[in-house]
Amino acid sequence: MTTTVLAIIHAGLAAAWVGGMAYSLLVVQPKLKRYFGPDQEGREALTTVIASGNRWKVVGLIVAITVTGLGLLAITHAHWWIHALKGFLLLCATGIFWYVSWRHWPSRVFATAAELPALQRRLILLASTMLGLTGLAFALGVLAVQL
Repeated sequence: MTTTVLAIIHAGLAAAWVGGMAYSLLVVQPKLKRYFGPDQEGREALTTVIASGNRWKVVGLIVAITVTGLGLLAITHAHWWIHALKGFLLLCATGIFWYVSWRHWPSRVFATAAELPALQRRLILLASTMLGLTGLAFALGVLAVQL
């Protein structure tokens, strides 16, 4: 029973992270670009408002995913190597998140109009990479249960 509840919590948290990134990258960002068109300043202002205050929520989510994942690994050691690979992928995604949160965003907030397009493209690349890493980790978790 404990394993099932912990697995549901872990999978739900992971789905929230993957789903949140996918929604932002595939729905919100394209709509902002279409809505604001050439108005870079307006787009940046709304993007900043949307992103404001989310950093620590995501950090909490990552911590909770880590704790529940380690808890599951402590209960059952089956296919531990898959979970180690998942952990590595999530660690890489967390590193990218750290860079985006504490390096990229401050650069973007203080960027000139000429610097914004390159920073926006870089964010799409970084976000896509994070989504790919977390999505693959999620898929490996599903695979581990099926083996």
